[in-house]
Amino acid sequence: MDRVSTTIEASPPADHAQRNVALTIGALGVVYGDIGTSPLYALKQSALAAGHHLSVQGAIMGVTSLIVWALIVVVTLKYVVLIMRADNDGEGGILALASMAHRVRRLSRPAKTAIGTAAIFGLALFLGDGVLTPAMSVLSAVEGLAVENKAFDHLVLPLSLVILVGLFVIQSHGTERVGRLFGPVMVVWFVVIAALGLVSLVQTPRILLAINPVYGLMLFVEEPWTAFVALGSIVLAVTGCEALYADMGHFGKRPIRVAWLGFVFPALLLNYFGQGASVLRDPDHAAIAFFSIAPHWAHYPLVALATMATIIASQAVITGVYSITRQAVQLGQLPRMEIRHTSAEESGQIYVPRMNVYLAVGVVLVVLIFRTSDNLAAAYGIAVTGVMGLSTILVGIVAIKQWGWRPSIVVPLFGVLALVDFAFLASNALKIFEGGWLPLLMAAAVYVVMDTWRRGRRAQTDRHHTTAIALTPFLANVDRISTRVAGTGVFLAPRADAVPGSLLHNLKHNKVLHERVLIVDVRVAETPFVPADKKLDIEKLGKGFFAVHIRHGFFESPDLPKSLAEARRFGLAIDPETTSYFLGRDTLVAADAPVLRRWRLALFTWLVTNAQSQARYYRLPTNRVVELGAQVAL
Repeated sequence: MDRVSTTIEASPPADHAQRNVALTIGALGVVYGDIGTSPLYALKQSALAAGHHLSVQGAIMGVTSLIVWALIVVVTLKYVVLIMRADNDGEGGILALASMAHRVRRLSRPAKTAIGTAAIFGLALFLGDGVLTPAMSVLSAVEGLAVENKAFDHLVLPLSLVILVGLFVIQSHGTERVGRLFGPVMVVWFVVIAALGLVSLVQTPRILLAINPVYGLMLFVEEPWTAFVALGSIVLAVTGCEALYADMGHFGKRPIRVAWLGFVFPALLLNYFGQGASVLRDPDHAAIAFFSIAPHWAHYPLVALATMATIIASQAVITGVYSITRQAVQLGQLPRMEIRHTSAEESGQIYVPRMNVYLAVGVVLVVLIFRTSDNLAAAYGIAVTGVMGLSTILVGIVAIKQWGWRPSIVVPLFGVLALVDFAFLASNALKIFEGGWLPLLMAAAVYVVMDTWRRGRRAQTDRHHTTAIALTPFLANVDRISTRVAGTGVFLAPRADAVPGSLLHNLKHNKVLHERVLIVDVRVAETPFVPADKKLDIEKLGKGFFAVHIRHGFFESPDLPKSLAEARRFGLAIDPETTSYFLGRDTLVAADAPVLRRWRLALFTWLVTNAQSQARYYRLPTNRVVELGAQVAL
C-alpha cells in the first residue's frame, strides 16, 4: 500500500472518501492533461501518415486499432498495472525506479554503473521533454483560435508567451491548488469528448471492429514502411506516461489508477472510436478528425474548451520535473536547490523555484525559435519514448531481483514491452533532422551538467580525503588545546572518521574548541523515506566529542537543527541558543595536474557558486553560522 493511502486510512471514513475524490480530481488536472488532450492530433496525424499509400478505410481501421492497443499495452498494462507497482515508498519516476534497481543484491559493479548512467540519461531526456511539452501544448491551443479567423494569426506568438509565463507564475501556489483549478476543467473536457465520440460511434458502429489487433498488424503486412513511419504519430496518443509515473508521489497510486481506469481511459476510447467512425463516413474528415465529430453549433465552444485543456496538458510534465528534480538534488546528481513544500498533508507536493525559472526561460526560447506547433511537431515524442524504454528495462530488473518473479515470466513480458518501446523510439528517430534534434540537444546539455557535477563532487571529496587528518590521533592530542569555550560547536563532515576541514581552520584561526564538539555526517539513503528510529545515531568519542550520523530519504528535505533536537533521547541535550554551526566554503582552482578538464572545472565552479548555500539547504539559523574558507585545487 502506498504512503498516501496509509495516511488517508487513519482519517474518518467520510474524510477518507472526500480526500480520495479530491486527489482523483486533482490527478485529472495535473497528471492526465498531456494524455487527455492527445485526441486533438494523434489520430489525425496517424491517419494522414498512413493514408498516403493505403486506402482511407484501411488506414483509419489500422491506426485506430494501433492507438487503442497502445493505450491498453503501454499506458494500462505497462504503467498503470506494472510500473506503478514499482513504487519506491510511494514515489515514482526514473530516478526512484533506478534507485530500486541499484540497491538489489548480487548485482555486479558494471551493472550498477550501467543503471546509474541510464538513470542520469533518462532524467536528462525527461527534463528536455519538460521544456518541449509546454511549448507544444500552448502553441497548439492558441493556434486553434486562428482556425476560423486568420486575423488572429499575428496574435498567436505573443499570446502564447503570455499564457506560458502565467502558467509558470501560478506554479508557486502549489500542485494541489493548481490541480483544484485545472481538475474541474479536465472533468468537463473528458465528459465532452466522451459524449461526442459516443454520438459518432453510434452512427457508425463498424469502427468497433478496430478493437481487433489484426487491423493494426495488417498495416505492417500491406505497407510495412508506411506503418513504421506512422508509429511516430501513434505514439502521440501515449505521451505523458512518464509524467504519470513521476507524479505518483503527488497524489498516490490509487487516485491515479482510479482516474485512469474509471474516467480517462473510457473517455479516450470513446473519442478515438468516434473520430475513426467520422472518417469512415467521410474520408475528407481525416484532416479535421477531432472537430468533425462535433455539431456546427458546438465548434467555437469546443475550440475554447480545447484551448484550456491543451494549456493544462503541460502541467503533468511541469509537476513531474519538480518531483524528479528533488530526487536528483537529494541523491547528489544536481546542485542544491530550494525545495518548497506546498501542502501540509502531502509531502510529495512541492515547488522548485530555480527549476521553474529554468523551465520558463527554456520554453519561451523554444517558442521564439520554432514559432509554430508544426515546426515543433517533429521534435515531439522522441525524448519521452527514450525514457519509456529505459523504464521498461529497469522495472524488469526490479521484477526479477526484488519482486522475485521468475525470469521465464519477466523476459518475455518485458521483452515484448521493450520491443514496443523500441519500435516507437526507432520511428521517432526518423524525425531527428526535422526537429527531433531539439530534445536530444537539451538532454545532452543536461547530461553534461549532471556528469560534470558528479565528477567535480567526486574530485572535491577525494581532495578532502587526501588532506584529511584521522580522527583517532587527533582526539589523542586534543588535550594540548588549553582553551575550550562554553557551548556546542557543530561541524559538517563528509566522513565520520576524519577531522572536518572547518574544525581545523577554526583551530588555526581562533585557537579554541567548544566544550562539546559534534562531528555531523549527513547521508541520503536510496529510499524516499527513512524510518524515524533510523534517522539519527550518536557515538560518544570522549573528551567532549560526539559523532552524529544523520540519515534521510531522497524525498525528505534535510533539517539539521530539527534532527539534532532529537539527540535528547540519546542523552545529548543541545541548546539552540549556545550552538554554533561551522561550514566550510571551498574556493576551486586548477591544480598543476588537473583532475578535470579546464572547461569542466569552469562549469563545475559555476555550479558550485550558484548552488543553494549549505546554511539554507540544511535550514540553519543564519545568526548561528560561521563559514571558513579554504582553497581546493582540482
